[in-house]
Amino acid sequence: MSWHESNHGLPLLPGYTFRDQTKSAFHRPQTLGYRNGVAFPRRPTIGIGHDRLISDQLTQDSIDELPLDVHQLTYPTVDHRVHERFTPAYVALDKKVLRFFAYFSEKILYSLEEEYRVRPVIIYYYLENDTMSITEPKTENSGIPQGKRVKRQHFPKSTSGRNYLWKDLNVGMDLVVFGVLYRITGCDEFTEDFLIRGGIVLNEPEQIPLDPYNEQRQKPPITYHNAPPKSEQVKKFLTMDPKVLRFFAQWDESCETRLVSILYYLIDDTVEIREAPKPNSGRDPVSVLLQKTRIPKKMKAETFPSCVMEFSHEEVEEYFSPKDFSLGQSVSLLGHQFLLYDCDAFTKDYYQKNYPEIEMNPIELPANVIEKPKPEIPPYNGYGSLEDSLQNCLRLVPQPPKKNVLKMQENAQKVLRYIARLESQDPVDDVRRFVISYSLSDDMMTIFEKPAHNSGIIAGKFLEKTRVPKPGSTVDHPEFYSPADFAIGARVEVFGHRFVLTDADSYVLSYLESIAGQIPSQTLDSLRMKLCVQTANIQPDDVNDEAQSNVN
Repeated sequence: MSWHESNHGLPLLPGYTFRDQTKSAFHRPQTLGYRNGVAFPRRPTIGIGHDRLISDQLTQDSIDELPLDVHQLTYPTVDHRVHERFTPAYVALDKKVLRFFAYFSEKILYSLEEEYRVRPVIIYYYLENDTMSITEPKTENSGIPQGKRVKRQHFPKSTSGRNYLWKDLNVGMDLVVFGVLYRITGCDEFTEDFLIRGGIVLNEPEQIPLDPYNEQRQKPPITYHNAPPKSEQVKKFLTMDPKVLRFFAQWDESCETRLVSILYYLIDDTVEIREAPKPNSGRDPVSVLLQKTRIPKKMKAETFPSCVMEFSHEEVEEYFSPKDFSLGQSVSLLGHQFLLYDCDAFTKDYYQKNYPEIEMNPIELPANVIEKPKPEIPPYNGYGSLEDSLQNCLRLVPQPPKKNVLKMQENAQKVLRYIARLESQDPVDDVRRFVISYSLSDDMMTIFEKPAHNSGIIAGKFLEKTRVPKPGSTVDHPEFYSPADFAIGARVEVFGHRFVLTDADSYVLSYLESIAGQIPSQTLDSLRMKLCVQTANIQPDDVNDEAQSNVN
């Protein structure tokens, strides 16, 4: 309850007023609101601290009790004429901004490509409090820090303390802000209408000058008459990227004869010449006589003498192409004669498909030319696998051998299991039984021994996972066991131990039948006979008893 209601009938004097001790809110009500983004004032509906207004507390009886006699005042009465509603400037001009388009020139030092740079900006003038800001639109991949150049503030017009106002701005004028000269070239429709209503005569809009560096970049590149179109270059790059023609040639010098390799790269029609020197010749093992470059075949006729180190595209009429190389003929490359006597298999296939009229028949070199002997691979020493040991002969730093990733992914976790017995003259080995597992992903075998009752032999792993060669195969070219060799009753010799296969998993038969074209019929017949007999020997009562025992 407010003090107006509790003190009804008492004079408003000290000692006759009482405060409400339960009251805790004393803030003033909000008299400014927003509607559709526009600020407008409104009358308060409640008093201070959510009290009722005095005008709401007056009733008709209280109005009748007011004294109606009018006393003659010493001073004249106040003029009660109706005035227009007042709207403050921060409400009338809220969110109203003038926008001007401008640019400034930035000098570029120590650059041969450009002298100055034209950078467009946008100048904002906030009518609410006469502040301004300058923003530069961001350009993608420009490499220049852009965005807000000058934050919102008052821009000083002179040293006397005056600031720029909207009356001082116009199109086609220079604006100096903190030492930087901005040229205003235009404005938007709202700014134009506002300035005209304010009595300002706008100048004609101007065009922002083009940046000379960007204008130069937009020009099409200079193309030579002998350069292929861009579409052909892209097609050539996609189809001829890894393809290289390789010729074996003889290079006759004044003092000796060398054997070289001429590489022709189809992707860009460049030629590279490499030499494979003889052992103990004093030269590098692989020396590049000519780096990748396009070799001119025919030059344009000139009527004046010239002496240059490098030829431009405008001076060359034709370059060497694949049709200029054929076996049994000499080719002149940069003043040196090379006799082509052989090429690799890919080069022969390429000429048969694209240049069938050119015969690629190798020729024999003279007797005085000794070819470079091929390095001999030492015999396998038995340590590690054959593929791992071969890497020591191919590279100075051995690398792991390549694996068939597709085969490993398709046959992951696919294993063929067989039951075997050890064929031995010792009668103790008759009770020993083994499980041979063949992994289809890497063609490796593992052997586990099953525990036997009172045999005295420790069961467990008998053979680590490895590839087992067949008996009679050579060490350098071994022939390993495959699923086609595992038939029921077949003998498998594993590093001196001979096993006889007696049974197999049902998955073995289903898998081998899926690839029946790769498996001999004898192997499939032995598996079918063994597995079908086991299935037939199981009676229905036995199956029910076995299922009941599994449930229990």
